[in-house]
Amino acid sequence: MTRIKFCGLRERDHVEAAVRFADYIGFVFAKSKRQVTLEEAARLRRDIPSTVQVVGVFVSPTYQQVIDAVEQVELDLIQIHGTIPNGKLPVPVIQAVPVTDITEAQQLADYLLVDAPVAGSGETFDWSQEIQTNRPLFIAGGLTAGNVEEAIKRYHPFAVDVSSGIETDGRKDPIKMQAFADAVKERKL
Repeated sequence: MTRIKFCGLRERDHVEAAVRFADYIGFVFAKSKRQVTLEEAARLRRDIPSTVQVVGVFVSPTYQQVIDAVEQVELDLIQIHGTIPNGKLPVPVIQAVPVTDITEAQQLADYLLVDAPVAGSGETFDWSQEIQTNRPLFIAGGLTAGNVEEAIKRYHPFAVDVSSGIETDGRKDPIKMQAFADAVKERKL
């Protein structure tokens, strides 16, 4: 059964819609048009039931940045693009890498997320590429309700991760969230 991660949520009504469909909700702490502060994420976190895990998304964070976010927002996991900080991290780590760097992925993480060469671009990567990993696999990059079934069929991932594919005019769209979740569930049958 493929799990769903909705990423880049910033508004309360979008979080309320997302918890009906997603297994994971991601808050972006890295510089991005979807970036939230720790305070904003902590407020939004209150609306997320314990059945949905909360992921903090970082780019090459310091150890202290991760610790502060985990404590303030009560993160369940962290997703790191770039360098994973030294030190024992208090929650499981999703290492995010472009598909072009898959062979350089470190074994420091609990999960592997494979993305397009430019994360957050809304572009898919070349799905003819093989992905070999002994860790649970997240697939990201340009996923939509129209193509997620193909991604699941091709890679059999642990989870699929979507952000721009559930947006209309740069904002999360509850109708697209439901369509994406329905497409994933169709594949689960």
